[in-house]
Amino acid sequence: MEMGMDTSPSPSSSAPSSASSDSIDLNFLPFLKREPKSEPASPERGPLPLPAATPPPPLQVQAQAAATAASPLPATPDLSAAAVMTPLQSLPPNPEEETLLAEYYRLASLYLSSSAGAAGVIVPAPTPEASAGAVVQPGSGSAAKKRRPRSSELVRVSSLSVRDQIYFRDLVRRARITFESLRAMLLRDDERAEALGLTGVGGFGAVDRRRVRADLRAAALMGDRDLWLNRDRRIVGPIPGISVGDAFFFRMELCVLGLHGQVQAGIDFVTAGQSSSGEPIATSIIVSGGYEDDDDRGDVLVYTGHGGRDPNLHKHCIDQKLEGGNLALERSMAYGIEIRVIRAVKSKRSPIGKVYFYDGLYKVVDFWLDRGKSGFGVYKYKMLRIEGQEAMGSVNFRLAEQLKVNALTFRPTGYLSFDISLGRESIPVALYNDVDDDRDPLLFEYLARPIFPSSAVQGKFAEGGGGCECNENCSIGCYCAQRNSGEFAYDKVGALLRGKPLVYECGPYCRCPPSCPNRVSQKGLKNRLEVFRSRETGWGVRSLDLIKAGTFICEFSGIVLTHQQSEIMSANGDCLVRPSRFPPRWLDWGDVSDVYPEYVAPNNPAVADLKFSIDVSRARNVACYFSHSCSPNVFVQFVLFDHYNISYPHLMIFAMENIPPLRELSIDYGMIDEWVGKLTM
Repeated sequence: MEMGMDTSPSPSSSAPSSASSDSIDLNFLPFLKREPKSEPASPERGPLPLPAATPPPPLQVQAQAAATAASPLPATPDLSAAAVMTPLQSLPPNPEEETLLAEYYRLASLYLSSSAGAAGVIVPAPTPEASAGAVVQPGSGSAAKKRRPRSSELVRVSSLSVRDQIYFRDLVRRARITFESLRAMLLRDDERAEALGLTGVGGFGAVDRRRVRADLRAAALMGDRDLWLNRDRRIVGPIPGISVGDAFFFRMELCVLGLHGQVQAGIDFVTAGQSSSGEPIATSIIVSGGYEDDDDRGDVLVYTGHGGRDPNLHKHCIDQKLEGGNLALERSMAYGIEIRVIRAVKSKRSPIGKVYFYDGLYKVVDFWLDRGKSGFGVYKYKMLRIEGQEAMGSVNFRLAEQLKVNALTFRPTGYLSFDISLGRESIPVALYNDVDDDRDPLLFEYLARPIFPSSAVQGKFAEGGGGCECNENCSIGCYCAQRNSGEFAYDKVGALLRGKPLVYECGPYCRCPPSCPNRVSQKGLKNRLEVFRSRETGWGVRSLDLIKAGTFICEFSGIVLTHQQSEIMSANGDCLVRPSRFPPRWLDWGDVSDVYPEYVAPNNPAVADLKFSIDVSRARNVACYFSHSCSPNVFVQFVLFDHYNISYPHLMIFAMENIPPLRELSIDYGMIDEWVGKLTM
């Protein structure tokens, strides 16, 4: 991996020995300092003046910019196959986020002031072998009482090996799991406190919990432990571990990962005071539809600069100025620096009604001063998406919505079946192949549920001591909660709170109604899944729906064999899935040990030594087509609900991260042998 390093502004200075000879040093460039332009004239004074011509950069800058433009851009990692913040702009928030900025800083200050003397946590830095020259690491050390400011050093990451890509993807995933686990834990604690009539928030004094958003508190807790990523250097271009199309439900998560460092402003940039060149440089923008003068056509984006809007009317009331983020975008255009673009799209599946998609890299190719729809001067920036990138997440999201309504209009050929389950699943499972003539999935009987040996699920294993006696939805204290070590596994919307060795759901011997929140995976599919043919992985699975991290996807199904039967069938060369080989990735989900060192992973309810296997040679379901990955986006959670034999749990599959529409689902099968090839080819 190559990276630019911070050096002296003198041309004769040499980079540190750790930097490669051909690394791109953005701070080394002797930029011509450019003063902000004066405020444009108001429309009452006549036509708006055109912006002054940009003076050409010095020859050395031109040469370096040309070299930067000529050098190939690093590809965004694709793993599917193998806050003292900077000064904020005056951009007002969207209506639903207008208190976000003030609320976050207020909560962060309250937490810091109330946590004096709190125990810290040390996050080990990765070894040189594991990081391979990593530049993006969570900070280490005890709990910080004053957060590190973001660095102004600009670097570009390139030449990532496959091992680097996996390392960074896992690093990002770890931060995202911590963020979501904290948020879910805080929401659960809020619900319990409200049930007891408590209004204050632990660690935040007497603040009413109904006024405190859990995502803000989760980000504040991570910031206090120095767990925000990419603060040691400001990355230009792609962020290692974040792929084009990745989906995020909360603005604060973008800040935690360093994808977009501004809590509220739409333009993230290095300020003139921080930049070694004395000029602001933009690195990312968010397109949220908040400006009426934006013109978003996907690959071509006309983006409106910040400032000049009335915070209540959300319309311009004064002319914009060429300063701050506006000037940073113009300077990024002058020096050919690419900009990360994140789009906000409305979604009913999001807790806040919108989802943020990272749509890749753009370059500013033109800017001008124009009269906006409200009659005031606005700066506009024409941005073109750089070619050769993965499909945009926002585009895939809209395409998937259209496919759910009328698939043949947008894909007239390729569908072999619109439901290979033949009605056995609650939601149809499509089969799509536009690669070759293979129709193999149609040759198997579809089993929505596994068939267990009668000896394993009858008699004493059936009732298992009986179910709960709840006449309404279960609550903490009931019999099924006791089975789950005193707590239910799911939140009120059905998301897994934290992984366990085994989860007991309410079943046929329980008196609670079907609406009980402890009945989740047994209800079957909730997402529109599609088995598709891939040139890279053979057969694979993708979803037409946006899948939220921690939610149930499907069950691994087939004919369940005893240990003795498994030995016989394996000798015959049949395709067997062995549950004991799946790595215990459920341990990661809900793990908040980076923030709370005293956190202990659940070890109950216990699960027996799993010696059974699942024969998928003749009958199977959609899960059998998940591709293998050592950095997967789903994991297996063992669940019991219709019987109580801990030696034969159901293999329920949950999302490990937010999975955008049309992205392939991947799982870690653990020990790999011929049977994985039989599943996917």
